[in-house]
Amino acid sequence: MPSNKTARSLERSAAMRDRARRVVPGLAQTFSKGPLSFVGGVSPSFVSHASGAHVWDVDDNRYIDYIMGLGPVILGHAHAEVNQAVATQLERGTAFSLSHPGEVELSELLCELIPCAEMVRFGKNGSDATSGAIRLARACTGRDKVARCGYHGWQDWYIGSTSRHKGVPEAVRALTLGFPYNDMDALHALFHAHPDEIACVILEPVTFDEPAAGYLAEVRELCHSHGALLVFDEVITGFRLHLGGAQSYFGVTPDLACFGKAMANGLPLSAIAGAAGYMRRFEEVFFSFTFGGEAASIAAALATIGVMRRENVIEALWSRGAALQQGANEIIGELGLREHFTWAGLAPWTTLRCLGPEAARSLEWRSLFQQECLEQGILTHGNHMVSYAHGPEIVSTTLNAYRTVFAVMAEALAGGGPGPFLRGAPMQAVMRQS
Repeated sequence: MPSNKTARSLERSAAMRDRARRVVPGLAQTFSKGPLSFVGGVSPSFVSHASGAHVWDVDDNRYIDYIMGLGPVILGHAHAEVNQAVATQLERGTAFSLSHPGEVELSELLCELIPCAEMVRFGKNGSDATSGAIRLARACTGRDKVARCGYHGWQDWYIGSTSRHKGVPEAVRALTLGFPYNDMDALHALFHAHPDEIACVILEPVTFDEPAAGYLAEVRELCHSHGALLVFDEVITGFRLHLGGAQSYFGVTPDLACFGKAMANGLPLSAIAGAAGYMRRFEEVFFSFTFGGEAASIAAALATIGVMRRENVIEALWSRGAALQQGANEIIGELGLREHFTWAGLAPWTTLRCLGPEAARSLEWRSLFQQECLEQGILTHGNHMVSYAHGPEIVSTTLNAYRTVFAVMAEALAGGGPGPFLRGAPMQAVMRQS
C-alpha cells in the first residue's frame, strides 16, 4: 500500500485555499478546477505558471499537464507565436468602439475550414455559443423545445435539465428534453411525443464512444423530416479531431455548430457557425455583448490556426494521443487489468474507463488514478487532453509513470478496492444528467 504522506509540499496551496474560502464561493471559478474534481489533501489547488506541456503549482511542484485548461490549450501553454500575436495586438488595443478587421479575417478563415460555416458570430465561452445557437434555432423554427445529448454549458436552457438546476424556473426546465447517445429509437420517441414542438437537436458529435454507423446522418435526416435544426456542439471536438471539426472527420454537416476551447490556445473565444440562411437571423435575434469582438483573443485564434495548418498539428495530436492510449492499454494488459480498465475515445481525447463491476465505483478508481499520477508528477482528471506540446519524450515519461500508477491500481484491486488506498476525499460528480 502507498505511503500515507505525500513527499510534495502543498503548504502554499493550502494557505491560498484558506484565503479563497473567505472570498470565492466553491473555491474556484469553474467546478472542474475546484475541489470536487480533485482528491482532497493530495492535490494542488492553485497553479502559478505554465509552459508547453507543464504546469507549476504555487509550491513550485512541476507536473505534466493533461487537463490543459480543460481543453483550450491545444499548442501548449504560453506558445511563443501566439503570445507574440497577442502582445502585438495589446499594443494596438483590444476593445474598440467599432468592429475590428480581425473579426472579418477570422470569420473568413472559419468559413474556409468548417463545412457548415457560411457566416460566423463570436462569443467568449462555449456556453455563449451553444445558448446563442439554441436561441437562433428557436427563432428560425418558431418552436420552444430542445432535444439535447451531452454537456452544453451553464445557461438555464441546458443546466436546468441536470441535477444542477437550482435557480432555473420549472417552466424553462420543461423545455429541454434529454436523449441518450447512439439511440435513434429514443430520439424518434421524443419527436413522436412532441410533434411540431422541437426547434433543434443539439449534441456533441462524439465524446468517448464513436457514433454508430450512419448515426449522425440519421439524426440530421430525422431533424429535417420534422422541421427541426441540427446543432453540433463542437466546443471540444473543434480544432482537435480535425481543423473542420468532427463534422469534417465524420462527413456529416449540421445546420449550426458551436466552437470554442482549442480555437485560441487558451484565450477566451467561441463561435457559432452555420448556413447563411439561418445565421442572418442574428440581425434580429439578440446575441450581443461588449467583448464579442475582443481583438486579442481573435489575434490568438488567427495565430493558433496558422500554426496548426503550417505544422500539421492535428496529425501530431492523433499520433501522440494514439501512442499514449495504446501504451497505457498495453500496461493495463501486462498487469492483468483488461477486464477492469481501458483508455477509451478517439486518440486526441481519451479517458480512463472502468469496466464491469468497477464501473459502479469509477469515481473512486479515477481518484486513486489521479492521486498516484500526482505522485509521479502528472496532473489529470483521468483524461488525455493531448496538445502539440506533448511530444514523444513527454509521452514516454508518462507511460513510464503509468507503470507505477497501474501497479498501485492492481494492488488495490487485489485488496478489494480503492478506498483504503486513498489519502483524501475522492473526486465527486459535478452534476448528473437526466
